[in-house]
Amino acid sequence: MAAIVTHLQESAARTDARAGKYLTFQLGSEEFGIRVMQVREIMGLQDITAVPHTPPYVKGVINLRGKVVPVLCLRSRFRMEAAEATSVSCIIVVQVQLSEGNVVLAGVIVDAVSDVVNIAPGEIEDTPDFGSGKTTPYLLGMAKVKGKVKILLDIDRVVKATDLAELDELTHDHDA
Repeated sequence: MAAIVTHLQESAARTDARAGKYLTFQLGSEEFGIRVMQVREIMGLQDITAVPHTPPYVKGVINLRGKVVPVLCLRSRFRMEAAEATSVSCIIVVQVQLSEGNVVLAGVIVDAVSDVVNIAPGEIEDTPDFGSGKTTPYLLGMAKVKGKVKILLDIDRVVKATDLAELDELTHDHDA
């Protein structure tokens, strides 16, 4: 019985840590959320310079006020069907924590930005078990807001620190 209570307390503490303000956005018919504290800027689509020998979801880099910033397509990252950009498609520039402790900027292309929502602890559930050994470490949880489910992302893990570290090296080599 004590083990069940301890598990419930740990789960409640984790839910509390995930609560807060999220920028929500759309990819297809799904709605996702990123912690507002990690969002640095939202900008319209612009010319992206391709970088050879990068994963397919890395679209290249942009010049953001003199800084070279890698840009990733979240549709491609999540293996979703490609879609034409629209007038509401945009790049969300996020601050990402690399494993070595370095903090870098990265842009993620989304279909549309929706809203900033405050998500309470009681509105967040753990990610369901998808079976067959499928792990989803990049998901913080599922939020139930206004009758809809929003997928909360751990953007540090989505961007994947190893890929970003390689891109960070490329951009610093480019700066030199």
